Amino acid sequence: MAEQSVVFSFFLIFTGAAILASVALYTRQPMLVAYIVLGALLGPYGFGYVSDTRLLADISHIGIIFLLFLLGLDMQPSHLLHMLKKATLVAIFSSLIFMATGYGVGLAFGFSQTEALIIGAALMFSSTIIGIKLLPTTVLHHRHTGELVVGLLLLQDVVAILVLLLLYSGPGGESGLTQFLKTVAALPLLTFGAILFVRYILLKLLQTFDRFHEYIFLVAIGWCLGMAELALALGLSAEMGAFVAGVTLATSPISLYIATSLKPLRDFFLVLFFFSIGASFNLSLIELILLPSLVLSVLVLVIKPVVFRFLLQRISESNKLAWEIGFRLGQTSEFSLLIAYLATSAAMIGQEASHVIQATTILTFLLSSYLVIFNFPSPIAVSDRLRRD
Repeated sequence: MAEQSVVFSFFLIFTGAAILASVALYTRQPMLVAYIVLGALLGPYGFGYVSDTRLLADISHIGIIFLLFLLGLDMQPSHLLHMLKKATLVAIFSSLIFMATGYGVGLAFGFSQTEALIIGAALMFSSTIIGIKLLPTTVLHHRHTGELVVGLLLLQDVVAILVLLLLYSGPGGESGLTQFLKTVAALPLLTFGAILFVRYILLKLLQTFDRFHEYIFLVAIGWCLGMAELALALGLSAEMGAFVAGVTLATSPISLYIATSLKPLRDFFLVLFFFSIGASFNLSLIELILLPSLVLSVLVLVIKPVVFRFLLQRISESNKLAWEIGFRLGQTSEFSLLIAYLATSAAMIGQEASHVIQATTILTFLLSSYLVIFNFPSPIAVSDRLRRD
């Protein structure tokens, strides 16, 4: 996406998204499908109208950061701590089961030990975007279901960061232990520092100039992105930094106004995110990766709801709630794509294994979205009975 073509590229993406989204709604399909299909059509492996998908993916990553920031604004810290304590064992045991599944399938299809391990690691996580995007904003975020989903996703984020640290340091990296200890210490320090800054500086600034709406908007964006960058500098993920930024503001009366103001901005970047997923997939490798990707996708869609249902029932959750959370988290994650990219860059896996992970992620994104919007309340449900926002 050359500098002179940015406006034209945005024109293609958003005009095309509007057209395909209209078709999707008329045919009662989720709009997320339209964005991914558009990316495959216009990207470098389709008609090639939008070629620099890496830049596009970097821009769209801001959408995930805003999504976590807005989610944090909706979460009360006391409820969040309770959910994290309750969901820890579920997150750990489920991650191990999913990793073993991916590892076994990888070996069965002839991938090396390292490739099979990384395929297994990619299956450990569920999508923050799909999980949260399909939660009814005003119905579930402050209820038990939403809190439990968020708790599990955040714990998976911690596991994902540890996996990414291993990939960054590479096989036998001497800095792995040092980086790990730094990360363990970083999250409580980041959270404590954010609480102090919000209490003694940020809230006083907002209260002093609350009549200037533009100022509140700018401060909110600066706080969100500043915490995201600080988290990256401390060895955490930008998403975790943004979430901490939101949670520390959640008890303030101004949090509702900030959340309402930033939602259109979040949606703008999320369209780019789903477009970049479709655009970055190499369609010429379909024949090689089709069978393992289908097998992995079916296993993810079947095993994840069953495992979450079983583990959640062990911590006294109802059968209905356990099934719903299992289906809402029944896909792989945007972290899976990042793992595939990093492992390929480090020459730990080949192109075929990388595209198996990418194809599985795209397929489970699509199929899981269908399962949720046709069976559970969501903002984009095709049934009026299930549509909630």
